[in-house]
Amino acid sequence: MSSEIKRATGLLVIEVVNSNANGDPDRESDPRQRPNGIGEISPVSFKRKLRDLLEDHDSDFFQSLPDTYTKNSDNYCILESRDRELGAITKEMAHDITSFDQKEFLKSTFVKKYWDARIFGNTFLEKGANKNFIKTGVVQFGVGVSISPINTIRHSNTQKAPRQEGKNAGMAPLAFRVVEHGVYCMPFFVNPNFAHKTGCTEQDIALLKLLIPQAYDLNRSAIRTDVRIRHAWYIEHKNALGSCPDFMLLEALTPKRIGDTTIASTTWADYEDKTALPEELIGRVSLATDLMLI
Repeated sequence: MSSEIKRATGLLVIEVVNSNANGDPDRESDPRQRPNGIGEISPVSFKRKLRDLLEDHDSDFFQSLPDTYTKNSDNYCILESRDRELGAITKEMAHDITSFDQKEFLKSTFVKKYWDARIFGNTFLEKGANKNFIKTGVVQFGVGVSISPINTIRHSNTQKAPRQEGKNAGMAPLAFRVVEHGVYCMPFFVNPNFAHKTGCTEQDIALLKLLIPQAYDLNRSAIRTDVRIRHAWYIEHKNALGSCPDFMLLEALTPKRIGDTTIASTTWADYEDKTALPEELIGRVSLATDLMLI
């Protein structure tokens, strides 16, 4: 097991205000919602924000990172890129993808180049390739789930620019679909047990901790203007196997809904915030910090 990466339990407390944090393509991009009204943010959606943030090496954000990243930018590329070339990536994995050698894989351009493959794992596999190239990631994000049900608001958008021939204006019926207010909790986990398989390093985890606080602030869009990470709890265990059950840490830091939990909230004041681990749990971990306050 890697000695440099510490096992950790994380919890994102995300407040959504008049925004669509994660549209559902099966429901015409309505905010994701369960049949009982509880809202969802998929782990894929959140990891996409982190990837987009890191991929642009010319951005002010990337250039503000420590030298260890900016001076070695070729080591912090994104595998899940919209412009990726499958054939070129296959050649980066190995000279012969029909066989697999773990030691040679760790020395490959693929492992050296792609931060998201080292940290989140890799399901990339060309036809005929050895299945051992598929890796489970060191970091796993869970589904973000709202504490109370959410209300979705829908409005039509109007445009001065015409959409059809012969029209001098256009409309997009019910195109603006947002959550009025919701507070979501998304757990995440750092498991060093897989680091020796993916090549994930302590520097990769340190970069993750720099990316998380900026995931929404530096990725705003017209439909996602106000998504606030209230807390990004990062709790390191005392040993590599874990010194406290994850669920105890997550439950202790989950905000408590005040009043009727079955109706949607309208403001952050509708929740009792949790600003620290209780004393009985602090002694069971080596570090508990809020990445939003660093």
